[in-house]
Order: sequence, then C-alpha cells, then structure tokens
Amino acid sequence: MVMARSCGQSSVAHMIASLIGQKENNVRQRLREWCWDQQDKAGKKRTEVDVASCFVLLLRWILQGWEENERRIALAMDATTLGDRYVVLAISVVYRGCAIPIAWKVYPFAQQTAWKAEWLRLFALFAGVIPTDWTVLVLADRGLYADWLFRAITDLHWHPFLRINANGKYRMAGSSQFFPLSNLAGAIGSHWSGEVVCFKTHPLPCTLLVHWEEGYADPWLILTDFQPHQAKIAWYSLRAWIECGFKSTKRAGWQWQNTRMTDPHRAERHWLAMAVATLWVVRVGGDVDADLPASSLEPLPAPLPRTSLRSQPRLLSCFRLGLLTILAALLNHQPLPLGSFHINHDYFY
Repeated sequence: MVMARSCGQSSVAHMIASLIGQKENNVRQRLREWCWDQQDKAGKKRTEVDVASCFVLLLRWILQGWEENERRIALAMDATTLGDRYVVLAISVVYRGCAIPIAWKVYPFAQQTAWKAEWLRLFALFAGVIPTDWTVLVLADRGLYADWLFRAITDLHWHPFLRINANGKYRMAGSSQFFPLSNLAGAIGSHWSGEVVCFKTHPLPCTLLVHWEEGYADPWLILTDFQPHQAKIAWYSLRAWIECGFKSTKRAGWQWQNTRMTDPHRAERHWLAMAVATLWVVRVGGDVDADLPASSLEPLPAPLPRTSLRSQPRLLSCFRLGLLTILAALLNHQPLPLGSFHINHDYFY
C-alpha cells in the first residue's frame, strides 16, 4: 500500500506480483479472500480475520514505541462517511497533526443503528491496556456528547474532553438554580471555567470550560473531569487531527473513496490494513518531523493561539513525510525505516 500509494486491491496486487514474480490475478484473489468471512471461502479449514481482536494489539504497538518516560496520550473519536455507502465509527490516537486508527466499526449507510452500544463495546476493549499513571484525553465533537459516554471514559480512568452545544442549562455546584449555558459565552472573547452540574435532564457533575475566540463562529464549551485549574481548553484543538486522519484514509493517502466493496465486514478488514500502514508511515514521518528546527504545533496549555511557533508552518504532514522517507530509503537501497514516536515536552504533542 505504501509503494502503491493506494489501498486498492488491484494496485497492491500489481505491486506485489511485480516484486515477487507471481501472477497478478492470483495475488489479487488472495488479497480479496483476506477480507472475506469464513463462510465465503472455499475449503473446510478456512478462517477469517477477527478485526476486533486486533484493536488492543494496535494500541499496544503504539505504546511500545511511545517516547520513554512520556505518560500522556490523546485519543479522538468521530464518525466519517463514504458517500452513501458506509458510516465508520472510529477511535484514533492523535499525534503530530495525524491520527492512527485503533478501533472502528463500519455500518451500511442506509442501515445505521443507535451507536451507543457500539461505542461502549469499543471502549470496553481497552480496559486496563494503558497504565493507570498515564494521562489519557478522549476528545469528541458536540454531536457525540452523551452522559453515558462521559461515564464510560471515566470508568477507564481516562479523561473526557467532550464538546457540547450552548443550548442547555447548568447550575453551580451546591446551588439549585439553573442558568442557560449561553450566558457563559455571550460574546467573542469570553472565557470561563468552573465546577458545575450540566443539564436538567440527565444531570452531570463535571468541570465546564468555555472559550469564544475571535475568528470562530461558535464558542467552545467543553465538559471534563479535570479540576478547573488543571484543564486547558486549548487541548481540544487536538480533536481536529482525527479529521486529518480521515483525509489520509481517502484522497490524501490511501484512496479509500475509490473502493468497490459493498460488504461492511470486508471493509472493516480493509481498514485494518490501512491502520497498520498508517501507523508505520506516521511513525517514520514523526522521526523526520522531530528533527525539523521547530514544531508547528501550538503550545499547550495556551488560550487558543492563532500563530505558529515555526518560522513557517509545517509544509508536509507526518503522513506524507513518512511515505516519502520510506520511498527514498528504497530508492537508495537502504534498510526500511521503522520510525518512532517523539513528544516535544514543551507541547502536549
């Protein structure tokens, strides 16, 4: 996939067949069957790839390569679509402007069901995987907020960072009077944080962070379990990196938008191949990015800065840097780079 710049089975089959001297049709068929269910394969001893059993292994693979003595990591969760064919629920590790999928579920677009049970199942898989002395942020946009999601994250000893809309109500801890959330973000430039109980129905004791930065259409209202003095609302900007990850899955990377698969179970196995390839190229790209003279990431904590600390913004993503570095190693007859994760300690990432 890295050499073909595509997850397409025909492209990958042609690349493999050219490299190992086998018939392209035979290679393509093997790739196709790798994505199939057991009952769709010929033979009595055929098996199928259990994608869910790989999710914990993907996360452990990332943790094993994480910078030594670094005990912070951020996960983002979101849904993405592929036209009117699929909806994908995804949880990703976000790193240096990129996202590495570690868990996902693919639904047919026209047969979507309630997502609660699936999100809970995905998170439950990771119980006990990350050591308890790590700080784990889980970031989600306002369309995904739910009180059960907040509690599921805290049950893992992780920290939710969930955006909500401003059309609800809140009350201060110890008070019985509710006020509109919109009162806290009445104008651009307003900011506030404090311990509250959010919402009259399904009330949730939590910390509320509010900030409305100039240039944004709406304020950020973030719910978390951190104490107000511990939490910095600028951390929420990490959530946008999962959007970059979806972009790399499609037109900016593996070209998944061209897939002709119609079976969601096969698509989930296809995503496993893309996740492993993404992990590799982002690790390699992170090595290169760490050697650049300054980071293009904003300092955290900080009040949503608008300027870059680099002399110029990052010109290429870690994903793109990884692809080019691996290609250059092959052209120069050098060992394939494996890469590693580097955390700038002056930044969250």
